[in-house]
Amino acid sequence: MEPLGWGAIFAGMFVQFTPVWIGLALIFTLSIWFKRRLSLYGKLMNSPIGMVGLGIVLFWILTALFADQIALFGPLDQVASLKNKVPGLPHPTEEGKYYLLGGDNLGRDVFSRMVYGSQSVLAIAPLATLFAFMVGVTLGLPAGYFGGRMDTVLSFLANLVLAFPVILLFYLLVTPEIRQTGIPVILAAVLFLFPIVFFWVFFYSRYETRPELMVPLLTGTVLIGFWAYSGLAFNADPLGVFSMDPNLLNVFVSVVFVNSPTVFRIVRGITMDIKTRDYVAAGQTRGEGPFYIMLWEILPNARGPLIVDFCLRIGYTTILLGTLGFFGLGVSPESPDWGSTINEGRKLLSIYPHPALPPALALMSLVLGLNLLADGLREQSLKD
Repeated sequence: MEPLGWGAIFAGMFVQFTPVWIGLALIFTLSIWFKRRLSLYGKLMNSPIGMVGLGIVLFWILTALFADQIALFGPLDQVASLKNKVPGLPHPTEEGKYYLLGGDNLGRDVFSRMVYGSQSVLAIAPLATLFAFMVGVTLGLPAGYFGGRMDTVLSFLANLVLAFPVILLFYLLVTPEIRQTGIPVILAAVLFLFPIVFFWVFFYSRYETRPELMVPLLTGTVLIGFWAYSGLAFNADPLGVFSMDPNLLNVFVSVVFVNSPTVFRIVRGITMDIKTRDYVAAGQTRGEGPFYIMLWEILPNARGPLIVDFCLRIGYTTILLGTLGFFGLGVSPESPDWGSTINEGRKLLSIYPHPALPPALALMSLVLGLNLLADGLREQSLKD
């Protein structure tokens, strides 16, 4: 049977992404309607570059959320007769369904694997980057504010990690053999404590004089924090709510460990600048404690550069994850993550280009969207 023409293929993909188009329309409508109440995010609606970047990022976020509705087949479903077949061929047994972007070397639907690949990227990059920020902020604020020996020791440790080439460090941390040493679990046991410490100090410094609010917030932080900590770091959650596959833990901890020193240096530098401002001196004059000043005076005023760096760092992490997948490291080999899919497709690139190009374009578009979003946020944060 003749394959569909490219016009029909693009139309078919457009229809499959219907949940994404509806979600984008709803989000942008509400964002523009309430932009005056949405602080920096609302101001982003005045930046064409920022809106384009936000649209691309939201596209892939919604794609990951609605992957089951968008994809025509499962990411591991194989059809032998469609192995390395061109885009637009119909499925031999399912009426009205097509391999819109062709089949790969195992007869899997390239379009469906591209869609499900967004879940792999967005399940790791943003959350791991957020954890890295928790570590960097928790250490960078006191280092920049107090200075002295604490700053010297922490800066030395950060520079020690940054002295290693990033790709080499990633390669060492995500190889399967390293799990046998227990190093990923040790790193997780240390790094995953920082979000608990951050939120504990965050609430304590703000509600120290209001125990009716402070006690339940601190109790909830400790209970929920150590519940998640036991599951994520040691896979010991008795209820099974929090857990992490050993391969995923390797990659996740590596991202946090590699990004934390850079975030630390950024936060430290911003803190050293802001602590000389008049409003910080006013807080000290009022008798506010150092942690209150760090978390409720300095940190809010550093949000612009940190938000911009957060977006850029997610894009940087996305590239690193794609690189790891390309070399077959980290996630399982059958995973539909974009790096692994590009690697499988590039082996036959001169004969069958269609398996490698869609995930490569998807990866490029997500990183481009994050960079444009960061540019828009930078532009608007400078106007604050």
